[in-house]
Amino acid sequence: MSNIRGGDFNQNIDYVFKVVLIGDSAVGKSQLLARFSRNQFSLDSKATIGVEFQTKTLVIDNKTVKAQIWDTAGQERYRAVTSAYYRGAVGAMLVYDMTKRQSFDNMARWLEELRGHADKNIVVMLIGNKCDLGSLRAVPTEDAQEFAQRENLFFMETSALESTNVETAFLTILTEIYRIISKKTLSANDELDANGNSGLLKGTRIIVPNQEPQIQNQGGCCGGS
Repeated sequence: MSNIRGGDFNQNIDYVFKVVLIGDSAVGKSQLLARFSRNQFSLDSKATIGVEFQTKTLVIDNKTVKAQIWDTAGQERYRAVTSAYYRGAVGAMLVYDMTKRQSFDNMARWLEELRGHADKNIVVMLIGNKCDLGSLRAVPTEDAQEFAQRENLFFMETSALESTNVETAFLTILTEIYRIISKKTLSANDELDANGNSGLLKGTRIIVPNQEPQIQNQGGCCGGS
């Protein structure tokens, strides 16, 4: 298992991973970001306008990783930022509100948009947020698990309010990204050209290689109704 530590580090950064949060407006994307990056939750959070991002530095397997988490508004009028928003992303979190069925039903459309603009090998996790509101559940955990399995996504239910599974979800996706990209780095370092230069020194883009589907279906943090 990877050795993971959080905090702010002055040492050199080994990797920068861009992860995007996508989903309908008001599903809690900004709250998840605030909880993970600053361990904060605001009861009077306002809708995101345009795009914003936060960073958090972690150590995974003795490598310093800066996570750059991007959050965007879910409203249609902000869709013009799409291509720039997804550019360079190696991870994505598809977030729905488990008390709002429509936000889950829209996940297929968000996933289609993601796959149309992002690298095909991006690591994707489905997030069912607001699981503290168990009595208002409108999306059975089994429905989300089935969708995640069908689309080869990781899956977890979270509560930004109670901080349930938030750090675990982010660390899961970041560790998977690290596992894939570090393996790619090792492979590239083994493939030296005639001059003894690594392929990574040629300015070529690192493409995350295809992996066998790894589906993490965590039964929700709260009981289904």
